[in-house]
Amino acid sequence: MNTQEIVTPPPHHTALPGADGNGLAVAAVLLGVIGWITSVVLIGGLLGVIGLVLGVAALRKAGRTGTGRGMSVTGLVTSCLAIVVSVLVAVFMTWYANKTQQCYDPGSFRQYRQCVHQQFAP
Repeated sequence: MNTQEIVTPPPHHTALPGADGNGLAVAAVLLGVIGWITSVVLIGGLLGVIGLVLGVAALRKAGRTGTGRGMSVTGLVTSCLAIVVSVLVAVFMTWYANKTQQCYDPGSFRQYRQCVHQQFAP
């Protein structure tokens, strides 16, 4: 009779990416990117602040554990960008509203457009 050797495969490790690393860094990156995308509607500023706090915490954790430093820095940068873009959008919207204040009660969109054009004409 022929004897066959049974070979068992090695155990398969199915951990999620970042599960062994720095979860705060992953959260900071996600909040920073989502905040950056939504910063034009001013929601991104709040998400950026939360991402900034998580990024700082993740950077401290990366200093202790040695994992997630790159993602922590990425989270910090994207969160800062979200905050800066949100602030710039808010400043622009305030300036535009102040500049076109006389145009807020037009009878039609055409009148509004003409009024705004007159406000920005030299």
